[in-house]
Amino acid sequence: MNNAEIAKLLKNVAAAYTIKDEKKFHFQIVAYQRAAEAIGGLTSEIKDYYREGRLDEIPGIGITLKSRLEELFKKGKVSHYEWALSGIPEAVFPLLDIPSFGPKKAYKLVKEFNFKNPDTVIDDLEKVAKIGKIAPLAGFGEKSQSDILRAISEFRKGSGKTTRMTLPFASEVAGKMLEYLRKSEDVLRAEPLGSLRRSSPTVGDIDIAVASKNPKAVLNYFTAYPYIDRVIEKGAVSSSILASGGKQIDLLIQPPEGFGALLQHFTGSKNHNVHLREFALKKGLSLSEYGIKRKSKDGKWKSEQYENEEDFYKAVGLPWIPPEMREDTGEIELAAEGKLPKVVEIKDIKGDLHLHSNFPIEPSHDLGTSSFKEMLETAKSLNYDYVGFSEHNPSISKHTKEQIYSLISRRNETIEHILSSNKDARIFKLLEIDILPDGKLAIDDKSLDLLDGAIVSIHSVFNMDKDKMTERVINGLSHKKAKILAHPTGRLLNERQGYELNWDKIFEFCKKNNKALEINSWPARLDLSDSVIRMAVSSDVKMVIDTDSHAKDQMYLQKYGVAMAKRGWATKSDILNTLSYNKFLEWLRK
Repeated sequence: MNNAEIAKLLKNVAAAYTIKDEKKFHFQIVAYQRAAEAIGGLTSEIKDYYREGRLDEIPGIGITLKSRLEELFKKGKVSHYEWALSGIPEAVFPLLDIPSFGPKKAYKLVKEFNFKNPDTVIDDLEKVAKIGKIAPLAGFGEKSQSDILRAISEFRKGSGKTTRMTLPFASEVAGKMLEYLRKSEDVLRAEPLGSLRRSSPTVGDIDIAVASKNPKAVLNYFTAYPYIDRVIEKGAVSSSILASGGKQIDLLIQPPEGFGALLQHFTGSKNHNVHLREFALKKGLSLSEYGIKRKSKDGKWKSEQYENEEDFYKAVGLPWIPPEMREDTGEIELAAEGKLPKVVEIKDIKGDLHLHSNFPIEPSHDLGTSSFKEMLETAKSLNYDYVGFSEHNPSISKHTKEQIYSLISRRNETIEHILSSNKDARIFKLLEIDILPDGKLAIDDKSLDLLDGAIVSIHSVFNMDKDKMTERVINGLSHKKAKILAHPTGRLLNERQGYELNWDKIFEFCKKNNKALEINSWPARLDLSDSVIRMAVSSDVKMVIDTDSHAKDQMYLQKYGVAMAKRGWATKSDILNTLSYNKFLEWLRK
């Protein structure tokens, strides 16, 4: 079972408890929901945590849940879960994927209409709603029936909260709304919330917080957004809309004097907030989205508001914790000890080493669309000290070794011409080279000697087992010119989980042989994952952050790779392309 399947199983167990006796099983419901959220948000496979004996490192996984997950991996089932799910029709659970459907509502409809087939239950429910059979039921009515039909329709289209967006896509959707909101004179501040602000690789829906003294005016302005499909709901200080493309945007408004508490609370993560509140409670403080309550000498609770997050955390006795680190993986303990690492920032990046130009190198994969000159101009606008041109190696199926050598030589001559005419340009002559299934590189030593270094990567035969894939990668990295492993897991968010590697062996090899791992900023990749970055940092393995750009405008995606690095607690010293040109050249030649 993969992460999504296990998270779904735990959600189903929580739903079953809710249906059976919500009050009696309150703590179990909360525990399973928390664990499901944590596992669903993992960027490494939970089975790897199990194999490495690290299940208890996952937030929300206590002794009981750990033992049951171990039972699941060993036996393929859990006797306790079978008991919890017993008596609950299987047709209930698919309905829980539809926004606005809770366990009790789904159970009532399934029982009322005797739905039995989980594969057809959504279609079956839609049919009875269309012929008006839901409205007469106690607790429903015409509006509820209409809402159910709309929810099913939007679920089919992937609208609202039904699908997760990659971080860059969500950032673009949110960015348009934030730009729009900040034009209003009634909006004093507008910031993203939730998984988007924490820079999670994928984002479910978009939450935005606004500081304002006139919430009514802001809500009217928000619901007048030009790119809106419909208003979902509108309250006194909050509203939800469905924007063009079916993406849900939720707005929360707070007076400016209390904005810091709102921002902290709804940034999350849930596990970070639970831990933070436990930490504060020991100091006699009660935290909420409205501020902090503390007991005065007369025993009465006094409320305090906070305009910014820095003051909120300071009042709890902690320094400000970057949003990307708020996942309850030790950040609160380190902050309390004054040992929180200073994570890398976008301003620290000195160059981009993974750029695909449009030079006609007749590559094995896609060619870039921008020229060397255009990419150099973009690099200048980003204040970079250097770039690395890393087109894919020429196709080995369409060229002889001599032809490949000639193509790389011609590219080098073009780069040398640029360098001779542009004294400001600093260019590393690299290539992205395929690691073949047998571990050999796609081009020979004669051609490799033309390069300053090579970025190596997997582009084929992803179904090798963990040990064989690890051996393949290490063999590819063993060449003296091979310096960087690109998009190391091969994952494509929402499309492909990627292959498994033995990270202990990879880390050991990289550290011993002066190799680096890439944090790839491409929207569908964001690879390495934050958890592997964190492991690399702990193992003192160096990394680079690249965009894998195939066009000049894509070079601005670097911030998303930096976000992954921050989520993995990487500092400036962990990232090689924060080095000056001369220092990086020195590393490249080692």
